[in-house]
This record gives sequence, structure tokens and C-alpha cells, in this order.
Amino acid sequence: MKRRSALKNLGGALLLPGVATASTLTFQKPVLRIAHLTDIYLKNDLGAPAKFERCLHHVQNQDPKVDFILNGGDIVFDMNKENLNTINSQWQLMHQIMQSECQLPVHYCLGNHDVWWLENNKGQAVYGKQYALNQLHLNLSYYSFIRNGWKFIILDSVHLDVDGSWYIGKLGQEQFAWLQKELQQTNTNMPVLVMSHIPILTATNLIEDNIVNKWVMLGGDMHTDTAKIINLFYQHPNVKLCLSGHIHLREKLVYNNVTYLCNGAVSGAWWNGNRRETAPGYGIIDLYADGNFEERYVNYM
Repeated sequence: MKRRSALKNLGGALLLPGVATASTLTFQKPVLRIAHLTDIYLKNDLGAPAKFERCLHHVQNQDPKVDFILNGGDIVFDMNKENLNTINSQWQLMHQIMQSECQLPVHYCLGNHDVWWLENNKGQAVYGKQYALNQLHLNLSYYSFIRNGWKFIILDSVHLDVDGSWYIGKLGQEQFAWLQKELQQTNTNMPVLVMSHIPILTATNLIEDNIVNKWVMLGGDMHTDTAKIINLFYQHPNVKLCLSGHIHLREKLVYNNVTYLCNGAVSGAWWNGNRRETAPGYGIIDLYADGNFEERYVNYM
């Protein structure tokens, strides 16, 4: 069911998303319709190419039509410890499918599986994120753009941990300073949508089996600088929606009037059916000029 995701304070009363008010009953036409596809894990195995093509066709057959795709990362199956031949074949397959099966513009962010962290190759020019950036024709791993009165901020949430052994979710000082400046320079009347691969805020990492008396929260499952980012968003009420993936589970949280929407994976459980209760799918989001939005999760299989 579509629901207007407006969260407003009125005379001290909290009005939750989907509650009818005079403003939510006013007819508006969306200024944009976007599709959020994340965690595709593309390789020539597990039936992944045909299933991904089916997903792309499903997106492009939406009515009303989708204006563009936001790709939330983990585009290919894995780059982390693979050799270049394997990496090349995965990206060649991605380009082939996108060229032949997708007519929509696509804006990408990097996932942890899109980064080449093979220790023996640190000296190569394409080590780290550079290979993926070259494939996606991106100069930087974080950027922004404006469409139809909305600002879109694409973040890079994947960084090496403090010991350099594996990845962790954070922005880092340089990117956080850029985000601060980006929000400061944005008209306060312009609504903002933020996309990251790793969730900025999520409860999905609490869904574990066999918990006895505590949960273990890993820095690769959610941003470790969550409090800092949330405080920044609190200073900029025009930040309306934060999209993420990474967990392969569907979830929506609202905190401080910002909706944190974690969508399920196009690949589901890595091309092996559902990931727990979340089927393979993608998000559809209708954006309105006043900063409100409607969203739903679509199963395409």
C-alpha cells in the first residue's frame, strides 16, 4: 500500500506517516518517480543475469513511468579479494546488460563488494575504489545533483577499518565536511534525499538468531558515525529521506522527522530466494514538490 510519508508536529501532537490531514488530502502530482535498486551481486552464475534483466524490465514497465534509477551499490558479486580477470568479467557483464536492457538514467553509489581490497595489489592504480569509479565514470565516490526541485546526495559509506583489515561504515572527515557544506549551501526550501550503501540508521542488525542476553553491533552493518550525521540532519530539516541497502532486508524508520528506508536486495539472499522475510525486489518512490513522498517495495520475481 502506498502511504504519504509525512511526519509533522501540530500543536504538540505527533502525526505519523499515513495519518490523513488537510495537507495530505490535497491532490498533488509527483515531480519525480525513482526506482531504488541495490545489492544486485551480478555475475554469470546462479541465473543472476536473466533475473537482473527481469528486474530491469519490471522497473521500466511501471505505470506511471520511472524517471531514473538510484543504484545503491554492491553492483557486482564481489571485487574484494578477487583477481582482475574475475572482476573484469563481472563488470563487462554489467555493462552489457545495462546497455541492452536499460533505457533509464542511473546514478550509482559504491557498495563494499565494489571495492578491490586485495592486499597483494595495493600498489596498482586501480586498487581500492578506483577500478569501480572508472567503470561508472565517476570522478569521486560521493556527489550531488538536483532534479525537479529535489537535491540528491550520494554518499560513500564504505571505508577501511582502523586496522586496515576490512571495511567499516562511515564518512570520514573530508566527506563529512563536504556534506556539511553541501547542506549549508542548499536552499532550505529544497527537499533532500540522501543515498548510502550502508545504512546510516537501522534496526535490521538486531534481527539475529539465538540471542541470549546481548547483541553484537558490527561497524560494517551500520554507520559508526551515526550520531554525528543525525545531528547534522537535525540542523537541516529539509533532509527528508535516507535510502540504503546492504542488509538485504526491508525496513522503514522515522527519527527526528527523517525517514531511514532500507530496501531489500535485487538479489534477495544472494540469488537464492528470500533473505529472511524479504523477497528480491526494489523500491519505488514518488517525490512531491513540498518534500513529501510515497514509497513502496516491489517484488519482481
